[in-house]
Amino acid sequence: MKKSILTAMTAFLVSSAVPAAAELVFPLLSYRTGAYAPNGIPIADGFSDYLTLINERDGGIGGEKIKMIECETAYNTEKGVECYEATKGQGSLVYWPLSTGITYQLIPKVTADDIPLHTMGYGRTSAANGKVFSHVFNFPGTYWDAASIITKHMMDVEGGSLKGKKIALVHHNSAYGKEPIRTFEALSEKHGFEFILLPVDHPGQEQKSTWLQVRKERPDFVAMWGWGVMNQVAIKEAASIRYPMDRFIGVWWSSNEGDVLPAGDGATGYKAIALHNTGTDFEIYKDLEKHVISKGLAAGTGDHIGEVLYNRGFMQGALVVEAARTAQKIHGVSNITPSMMRDGMEALKIDQARWAEMGLANYAADINVTCENHGGPGLAAIQQWDAGTQKWTMITDFVGADRSIVDPLIMADSAAYAAENNISERCN
Repeated sequence: MKKSILTAMTAFLVSSAVPAAAELVFPLLSYRTGAYAPNGIPIADGFSDYLTLINERDGGIGGEKIKMIECETAYNTEKGVECYEATKGQGSLVYWPLSTGITYQLIPKVTADDIPLHTMGYGRTSAANGKVFSHVFNFPGTYWDAASIITKHMMDVEGGSLKGKKIALVHHNSAYGKEPIRTFEALSEKHGFEFILLPVDHPGQEQKSTWLQVRKERPDFVAMWGWGVMNQVAIKEAASIRYPMDRFIGVWWSSNEGDVLPAGDGATGYKAIALHNTGTDFEIYKDLEKHVISKGLAAGTGDHIGEVLYNRGFMQGALVVEAARTAQKIHGVSNITPSMMRDGMEALKIDQARWAEMGLANYAADINVTCENHGGPGLAAIQQWDAGTQKWTMITDFVGADRSIVDPLIMADSAAYAAENNISERCN
């Protein structure tokens, strides 16, 4: 009996002396419930599947396994902040809340806690100024970039000029939907078009009056900053009044298959701006099938793979994994801290050769983040929907925003934020 006790004590002491295997913790503030679940689910699935692939195929990042902590926000700002507070002490390396409202609340928190925040293509646009926002990153593009690129496409359609034209913005009546307004206003002054605002209240199921207004005003183009059910209702309403769909252009959050399929043939011709390509015709998806799907490890039901928003989450996973690799190289350690992860985010570079090495050739534009520029390249393409083939097709190359409009707006807004919060510029 004494021998058994001694053996047990020895085993306990040995196990206590051996440190637990390190893990790289990536929290997922998801919304699989609530009014916006149809959009939140494919994004969360794409992100989860990418991290699972890296664990299963590569054994993690630099020899460190990935641990994902998922917390449900239901796209509610208060719940999102609660999720942050509940998970930040678990070694969380980077947050991406997938909500502009949550983002605004987390900016001062992550800065104080020394944890990076990645708001890929959403959130506070002026956070692109890394001199002021040390811990916030919104690469590869911002809402102000999107407004400019959409306007550029409208100009191309009109032969180079929008003077005397009328452009309406159908937008979610929230911080998210209001984000591009100042850019469109500046662009309307520069290019001489009339700008009309048409807000849609949450969740966006009732839009009859909005589209009656569109029919009355007869705008030359309609841009949309929608989310969730608002998108599909808007596209159906536009089709019902026979608005020309090739002059209806959504932001990259109004471009999922679930947005256009309910309108049937009426959605053909609808356009949206795109941060990345769609479908599964990329080498990495073969690895996904082999290491994740065939093993029954895919998130959810696996029926969203290759859709726009699934690929958005997949790209989000790719970006944070590459940033973690960068952080490991910078600091010479594999078990990085949130502070080290911030450094990796700020030094992230992915060119076309690296995208190809990742199995994602021709998937997205180059990424080049610097201390001064947390917004990345600000490049995006225009894609168009065909109800017959039920596919999106890229109809333009990746193009840049009008920096003469966007950059001064970023500088002015970030300077005001710095003054309000007594922040000194960095990157000197």
